[in-house]
Amino acid sequence: MGNESFLEKMVISEFYKDRKVLVTGHTGFKGSWLTLWLLKMGANVFGLSKSLPTEPSLYQKLDLQSQVKNFNSDITDREEIISVFDQVKPDVVFHLAAQPIVSMSYQDPVQTFMINGMGTAHILDALRELKHLCSVIVVTSDKCYQEHNNLWGYRESDPLGGKDPYSASKSIAEHIAYSYTHSFFMNEGSNVRLATGRAGNVIGGGDWSKDRIVPDCMNAWYQKLPMRLRSPKAIRPWQHVLDAVNGYLMLGCQLAQQESLNGEAFNFGPPISNDLDVQTLVEGLAKAYGSRDAYEVVDNSVKESHYLRLNSEKSIKLLNWYPKLDFQGAVSYTASWYKAYHTEPDSIIEYTDQQLSEFIERSHDM
Repeated sequence: MGNESFLEKMVISEFYKDRKVLVTGHTGFKGSWLTLWLLKMGANVFGLSKSLPTEPSLYQKLDLQSQVKNFNSDITDREEIISVFDQVKPDVVFHLAAQPIVSMSYQDPVQTFMINGMGTAHILDALRELKHLCSVIVVTSDKCYQEHNNLWGYRESDPLGGKDPYSASKSIAEHIAYSYTHSFFMNEGSNVRLATGRAGNVIGGGDWSKDRIVPDCMNAWYQKLPMRLRSPKAIRPWQHVLDAVNGYLMLGCQLAQQESLNGEAFNFGPPISNDLDVQTLVEGLAKAYGSRDAYEVVDNSVKESHYLRLNSEKSIKLLNWYPKLDFQGAVSYTASWYKAYHTEPDSIIEYTDQQLSEFIERSHDM
């Protein structure tokens, strides 16, 4: 297993070295970690984002703007997106730009559909005339599935859907990707290969998004206040952000080498044993962070799925991907990052790079 880990690391790093990689949503939480990892492998990274999504911003804290060619572009502007792709001519595209917050999708459903739906269409439309081989990973969500409570979790072949606007918008993005693939990218002469990635609920350092469980906890505990906890018994597939990003990177690499993966969807989620309720996550974070304030339960006005589980057997079988961090490891990585940020903010670039390096070196036989 150790040899497999070494080979996986070498193959991925060699693949991305010197390649032109375009990351949409590169200023976001997952986008920043992905950008950092790509830079570490020697990729030429181009970023496309309308703005910084949060304040503070992990992207700024890591000084990524000095290492990336930035395009401050709006994915709902088709002509602007076409112009970016004409300039970059990417070898690999990771499409993460999105409206990612469930509560905000209730406040502005039309904008959520515009960004997550038409924004995805604009990205894929800009790729239609590409003259060289390009691998495209469209990142959606575990919430793209129609809700069911099967013990084995959602499989890629399960029906797509979603009751809330956010979930529906992610389902729409999947349908758009499917349509473009089968209408254009599987045609003779097409230079584009596309796959979608559906990750579970990610946690990790540097997330300051509104109405997210980890930043809400860390903000409250830093101020020595109790966390206001909604839906304590909701089940989620918790995993560290680097496990999800590792899945995207592996998929991008293997998609370029295996035409058979064109048009496929892949789940990236933890083992069923990591599918714990929100209360268990918060208690684990509190212990790791060293907070005595913990939480208080409040009424939840936002309607969300109570039960989410992902089945990742396809990714394990076809990509040789599986999580390197168990639940305790993911919690420890997350809490220790925020603790480092709160105590020594000037050293957070070094600490983040150290955490990424440690993750990359981890053996698969954990």
